Amino acid sequence: MYDCHQHIIDLLEEKDEKKSEQQKQQIMILQGKSGSGKSLFCRHLEQFLWESYINGSTISIPVYISLPQWYDELNEKQIISQALQTRQINKEIIDVVRENMSFVFILDGFDQIFGKYNKDSTKRYFYDRFNLSEWNAKIIVTCRSHVLNDKDIQHVLIGSKNMMTSMIYLWPFSKEQINEYIDKFVKLNKNNKVNDNLDWTVQLNEKLLSNYPSLNKMMEEPFLLQMILTVLPSLMKQYPIGTKISKSQVYEEFNEQWIDTHVERISIKLSELRIQTNAKKIKSVFQQYCQDLAFEMFTQGNQVATESGYEGYENDNILSKLDSAKETEAKYMDEKLQEKTMNKTINMVIVSQKYVLRRSGDNKYQFLHKSCQEYCAAQKIIFDILSWKPNIIVQQSQQKFETDVSKLFINCKLLNEELGIIHFIAERIHDINPIFTNLTSRLFQIVESSKNNERVSIAAANAITILSSANVNMDHQNWNNIKIPYAILDRALLKGTNLTNANLDHVSFYQSCLDKVNFTNASMNGVYFGGYECLRGHSNGVYAIQFSPDGTKIVSCSYDATVRIWDALSGKQLHVLKWVASPETIVQFSPNGSKIMLCCFNICIYDILSSQQTELLDECLPVAKFSADGFKVMSFSRDYTIKIWDVASGKQIGSLKEYLNQVEMAQFSPNCSKIVYGLKDDTIQIYDVSSEMRFPLLKAHSSHMHKMQFTSNGSKIVSYSDDAIIRIWDISSGEQIQILEGHIPITKIELSPDDSKILSCLKDKTIQIWDLSSGKQIHVLGKHTGNILAARFSPDSSRIVSNSNDYTVRVWDVLSGKQIRWFEHFTCIECVEFFPKEPKILICCITIHVLDLALERNFQLTDKYLDILTGVQFSPDGSKIVSSSADKTVRLWDTQSGKQIRVFEGHSNIVCGVLFSPDGSKILSYSDDKTIRIWDVLSGKQLQLLKEHSGRVREVKFLPDGSKFLSYSLDDRTVNMWDITSGELIYCFEEYSGIKRVQLSIDGSKLLTLADRRVRLWCILSRRILKDIESFSDVRVMQFSRDESKVILGLIDRRIQIYDISSGNLILSINGYDFITEIQVSPDGTKIIYCSYNRIQLYDMLTGKRCCSSGRCQGLINGVQLSSNGSKIIIYSSDKTIRILDISSLEEIQVLEGHNGAVNCIHVSPDGSKLVSCSDDGTIRLWSSNSSKIFDLTKTSSVDLIWKVGMQSALSMKGSIWKNVNSLTSQQKFFVGQYGGTF
Repeated sequence: MYDCHQHIIDLLEEKDEKKSEQQKQQIMILQGKSGSGKSLFCRHLEQFLWESYINGSTISIPVYISLPQWYDELNEKQIISQALQTRQINKEIIDVVRENMSFVFILDGFDQIFGKYNKDSTKRYFYDRFNLSEWNAKIIVTCRSHVLNDKDIQHVLIGSKNMMTSMIYLWPFSKEQINEYIDKFVKLNKNNKVNDNLDWTVQLNEKLLSNYPSLNKMMEEPFLLQMILTVLPSLMKQYPIGTKISKSQVYEEFNEQWIDTHVERISIKLSELRIQTNAKKIKSVFQQYCQDLAFEMFTQGNQVATESGYEGYENDNILSKLDSAKETEAKYMDEKLQEKTMNKTINMVIVSQKYVLRRSGDNKYQFLHKSCQEYCAAQKIIFDILSWKPNIIVQQSQQKFETDVSKLFINCKLLNEELGIIHFIAERIHDINPIFTNLTSRLFQIVESSKNNERVSIAAANAITILSSANVNMDHQNWNNIKIPYAILDRALLKGTNLTNANLDHVSFYQSCLDKVNFTNASMNGVYFGGYECLRGHSNGVYAIQFSPDGTKIVSCSYDATVRIWDALSGKQLHVLKWVASPETIVQFSPNGSKIMLCCFNICIYDILSSQQTELLDECLPVAKFSADGFKVMSFSRDYTIKIWDVASGKQIGSLKEYLNQVEMAQFSPNCSKIVYGLKDDTIQIYDVSSEMRFPLLKAHSSHMHKMQFTSNGSKIVSYSDDAIIRIWDISSGEQIQILEGHIPITKIELSPDDSKILSCLKDKTIQIWDLSSGKQIHVLGKHTGNILAARFSPDSSRIVSNSNDYTVRVWDVLSGKQIRWFEHFTCIECVEFFPKEPKILICCITIHVLDLALERNFQLTDKYLDILTGVQFSPDGSKIVSSSADKTVRLWDTQSGKQIRVFEGHSNIVCGVLFSPDGSKILSYSDDKTIRIWDVLSGKQLQLLKEHSGRVREVKFLPDGSKFLSYSLDDRTVNMWDITSGELIYCFEEYSGIKRVQLSIDGSKLLTLADRRVRLWCILSRRILKDIESFSDVRVMQFSRDESKVILGLIDRRIQIYDISSGNLILSINGYDFITEIQVSPDGTKIIYCSYNRIQLYDMLTGKRCCSSGRCQGLINGVQLSSNGSKIIIYSSDKTIRILDISSLEEIQVLEGHNGAVNCIHVSPDGSKLVSCSDDGTIRLWSSNSSKIFDLTKTSSVDLIWKVGMQSALSMKGSIWKNVNSLTSQQKFFVGQYGGTF
């Protein structure tokens, strides 16, 4: 497990002998989320280092410095001296220790001073600004993730100097760390009586916390975990088990308890003075004071409040300001209290401000945590918006509101850098408390008000940023002329919205849905899309890609039998070459980047400047390399000869004959001085080119060897094989120096550019990172749900990018092993590559995508991310929807509102599907974890856990009476029948050769099972075999006729066969045109719907004639659903669409578009009025038509998206209009055009 503390200690203890003076000035940048415990971590680190100094194990003195407390923009160079002086170290002593002692300066909270710091753009590097070069010190700087962008981090924290700079991430608590913390909290609670539940054990806390799944993610943050444990007893009293509790609700309860404690103390003190008190009044003023102070600190960019003397609080203006409590709180005011007594009471409250803040220095105070300040500031903004009252007739209220928006607190300052405030407000949008009911509509009103009033542009930008963060649907809004500069609309839902003449300067549209948006005449200076123009030109998948040495050009090889050269900056295609389509092709730039060498069955040298192509007449293995000067090429021929070629002439100028007829693979060393062979007997032969000498054979592996690779300096060889072992060899001695032994077969390996690490891709869909020098495994990266196709190190060896057939690309931090970015919904990815000098990656499909790797600002509420959705279904009464996901959860949704009702957690792997029981009281889920779970809908409790299957469960079906159900596993090839109430296994249907497919009859009385070519008909009640049907070819799919008198089989040879059940005879054989994936029968029993990969066809059941065929989809058809009246067919596919067809002609009636990934499942509501769909894009969408039911739609019907849950996960601009948008750069215009926008 990654240990951040130990890693920092290791870095601090590195020996300095071999380092330059600048490298000795080591800098560590520690990043972490808000609430991740950075300050607490630094305090503990200082204590640990101080103890080490006292014990003599280190010579460096640790000094913790809170930057928000000590930073003064007018006196930056003295920040260290001033901090030391507060520790009673005078200036003379400081001058002495500066020259003679070494330090570790821990500068905490750089992000909190960045607003002020960044005002001076003349000198940005903090090391110079803080005059740190005068000190013999190693520096640790902490900063919240995502507050500074990559450019700011580079220029402000890393700088251009040759410093030893390390980026370190303080990651959220693991499950083990959470349990350890709970254990410590329980002990602390018993000692200090933190709350009233002193008898609560660790196990009881863990059990109670499991009742509220929404708290799980929050508990990964140390401060939040402490807060949750503190208020858990109160939360249990307020919220029933299974309730989704938001972060805002946790802070609200903590704030209530905190203030109640101090109000009680104040009331006791006042009663001792015989002053009459009103606790509710004091509490109200307390709350108001916290909100006022927090908001003022936010607007001024301060994290520390300075106490200027209590006498100032007697000022009438202050008192009047504090007395202006919100209308919602004013009901608690005691009107009968005498003015004199009340003023004294309020004054005492203000004097007692130190109770609600923590002291951080002389006359300096801070909130307990920055997130507490953010919560209070958010509350002030929210209640300011909600407390507005028009006091005029309704017709004039919008006009009055537009006038007053400029005076609202939301119009004071952009919230862009205050992620916490945005999240707290966004959470209240989904809060069921009626006090927040109007918040969404008010935010929409604020956006509208900017149409006619430029002075409210800050408020409008903040409002729309909050709506986007809350994942509110903003489709089809009439927002012409709105002014929202600097708004953050990442993942926003804006389909069909009118933004003509809008001010969208510097707006971020990262992964937003901009389909059919009208941007005509909009101002879009500095707009950000989060991506760059794609490299389009190939007509088939790209299997290899490489940058030129200077990073200015890209070469790509494709299965379309072309090689293309691109300009890396503009994305323009420079050259196209014809070349064999083989993934074994080696492509290499010459050292100066002027030429490209292609090597597969022969060798071609292409001069980029002159477009001259030179063929080297050689039948070679895919082994060739440029010499270091680029003037020669060395190749390894199929006659086992090493040949040397002159690049300019293309002539052979030398050769070395080898007599190894068992060579399977070969590779040149980086300087071409040696060649290494992999032989068929799994040994390795090293050959010295200059001396023509062979090294002794290396007995490498006990099974088939797959790859050998030199380290960059040519001193070592790394090899791997089917024995799941990576071996490292020393070239000079020929000795094996390391064995990296695993237990899972390896599919790929990759060496880091600095030769320090190896990554290995495993068949279990994980990636292992190994330390090359020690041979120890450092991390196992395990987030992919599909086979890993490629993985690459970044040029600086700090990151890894991997892609998988789960359609995702993931970026990992090598140091911690944590996933830091992911990109979804890229089909047919062959390879990925980092840019050499920029934070970008190439993702190679048919199109080559260029994506920004700058750390994403997570402005969406995190619980909106659902991962790949595998199934959805309406409840029998249509009031609820249940979904299953690759995130191992089952979720229940309210059909009308789209709000999440409950999360069911327990599965340990992908949940493959889910369904309601016929009476709607239970939910069944089945998973790759080999289990079936039965859940109670009302309580959310797991009723049964069924574990009889020894393989992944692929399908579950209820029998019509709802008392029993069948389950099928593709792996153990059995069908089990279960009792729904008791969970008992009633019977197991099995075949000697294993059941490959199952089909239940319409009335639920019979079952078809498929084993190879034999189809068997079972009576479910008696469990007897009624009939065996033997086919002449392997069967792919099977189906009952509507009257259940016949069985229809779809064969692997594309034929359809119809058998009579009673006799077992073949009645009809139909020759199909495509590979069969599914068969359905029309409700009237007269037609067969023949489904293939990308189209469906209709056949007459009696004659076998083909009636009609649909058009071909752009992707694979995932499923087909028929209407009960037989008039319509719905098909859903990987081309991201849902298509409704007329069954008589297969003519397309409607196409539902909006998903950004393959549509995996649909279900029509019991009353036929709605359709729900789920997708690889991690969203669930509800569709409906005002004019008709789903199966009664016509071409002129309008189908609307009612709601969508889950986050927008890909940028889309299809059908968007960009007329007269002149503020885009030429590259942005090209990018927009590629994504479907029109100018």
